[in-house]
Amino acid sequence: MQKIACFHIVNDFSGSAKMLANTLDGLLKSGVKVDLVTSRGGVLDTLKYENLQIKYFPYSHSKNKIKDAFSYIFSQIFIFFYSFKYIFAKNAIFYINTIKPVGAAVAGKILGKKIIYHYHENAFLVSVFYRFLCRIMQICADRIICVSEYQRSFLQRKKGVEVIENSLSEKFCNAFSPDFQQNFERKTILLFSPLRFYKGMLEFFELAKRLPQYNFKLVIGESEQNILIFFAKNKIGFPKNLKIISRQSNVIPLYKRASLLLNLSNKEKFIETFGLSVLEAMTAGLPVIVPTIGGVAELVENGVNGYKIDVHNLKEIENQTVKILSDFDLYKNLAQNALIFSKKYENKIMVEKILKTINL
Repeated sequence: MQKIACFHIVNDFSGSAKMLANTLDGLLKSGVKVDLVTSRGGVLDTLKYENLQIKYFPYSHSKNKIKDAFSYIFSQIFIFFYSFKYIFAKNAIFYINTIKPVGAAVAGKILGKKIIYHYHENAFLVSVFYRFLCRIMQICADRIICVSEYQRSFLQRKKGVEVIENSLSEKFCNAFSPDFQQNFERKTILLFSPLRFYKGMLEFFELAKRLPQYNFKLVIGESEQNILIFFAKNKIGFPKNLKIISRQSNVIPLYKRASLLLNLSNKEKFIETFGLSVLEAMTAGLPVIVPTIGGVAELVENGVNGYKIDVHNLKEIENQTVKILSDFDLYKNLAQNALIFSKKYENKIMVEKILKTINL
């Protein structure tokens, strides 16, 4: 039987780590043997299967760029040499999640292994270093899996590149049995964001000020302490109808208590390749408002399961929010369509496509 050697750097609760957990869950259930090489401290630690072996290496993300760079370099040196463990494993496949595990890609190329990249970023909108890593990916990979057509359009390489959209775990999907009336009556608007302005935090604050009749919840992927320091440093206050929530390992309760999800990414600073929180919201039976471009826009059909509105047109977002949360018939129609649309992204569908790509 073929074995998959899977490499991932930042084991946290981000979208790329969650997607890898979903993928491996499906592969492991199908009987595939997997060796996972990653860091500690995130969603991947929850995987428990007899046919899974995990090798941890020390890595910790730091806001100090020098420390972070050294930590990353060490992780790549470790992965590079560890990969030679598979020198005599003729059928081993290298499955690389995100473009960061470049050490595994180079080692796999030297060893003549089949290399599958699951590409989550848009390197061309990040930095010169990411573009360098993307170039290495296009040279080393036998197959590249993109998460959206938008993301694939940036790659120079066309052969051996395909789109397989992200999915959600069965456990997540089965957690919801939406009551559209109750959701509508909650009048609660949700936004997920890192501790960065490009995801629309300030615009979300402004919407909360303009719409005091609604409840706003901003979920930030950071510790409570770091959030407090950030807001104090930037001298930012927020309205009484807005609640700040720190990083959560389980986001299901947040969706169950929400009415509407917003994604307010600024296309001039950041364009999403997929938009996991949008898919999660639709799975919970929530309408969504998203940007007009990027992979996230591919998840929404205007006026069917949500709306596509540029964050610079905040007045339109405000008006559409009021319209959705004032008209139950409209709300129910959008919510039902969101739920139906989310079924296209079941985990078993994604896993079947990946198995076909890997030729297992």
